[in-house]
Amino acid sequence: MPKQVTNVASDDALTTIYRITNDENEEAKAARISERLGIRAASVSGMLARLKRDRLILIDKKKNVTLTKTGLSRATQMVRRHRIAECLLVNKFSLEWWRAYEEAHLFEHAFSEVTTPLIVKLLNNPMRSPFGYPIPGISKSLKLSRETILDMDEGQSALVERVFEEDEKLLQFFQEIQLFPDATIKLVKKTQFVGTISISVAGKNTVIGVDIAKKIWIKNIK
Repeated sequence: MPKQVTNVASDDALTTIYRITNDENEEAKAARISERLGIRAASVSGMLARLKRDRLILIDKKKNVTLTKTGLSRATQMVRRHRIAECLLVNKFSLEWWRAYEEAHLFEHAFSEVTTPLIVKLLNNPMRSPFGYPIPGISKSLKLSRETILDMDEGQSALVERVFEEDEKLLQFFQEIQLFPDATIKLVKKTQFVGTISISVAGKNTVIGVDIAKKIWIKNIK
């Protein structure tokens, strides 16, 4: 069996592929992975070659990257630890919500198979992260809504299921307008040619762009 990569950078690449393909249901190509990780394309290409060598990923003819069974298992483990860390930081350490993703990244690599169950017990078995994502191994369902605000019509309301968690400035904006998972959101007006959408959250109207609307997943449209 080939020796497997065990460094933090490789784990970050695997979890990024997981988030793109699983959480966002989109294609993971080298350029996209490079952008998300914030590292040079050449560095990503070398990393992907090593992950492919170690049978953690597959790269098809269209250059789409997917996780192998072993790669998925490893990525799922890291995602689980990350989301548990987010819960710990927000629910027990009272860390500001918008800081949790980045800070949890520092914690997740220190979690072990011994300490993780203890932390889960301390947190009373959380089903979802503070940003609305299911926690593998705890949540009964890992099914994610694929609908965003863009799927709503004017006058309709819905519940926020989850929000994009990797942009602190965006999360700060969400916190300012009180747009959290399980918040009720109403679509007030779509201005298609301008590319803006007026929404109502917590009784206040806010105008957002299409790019932001794509990063707010919803459920129970009425």
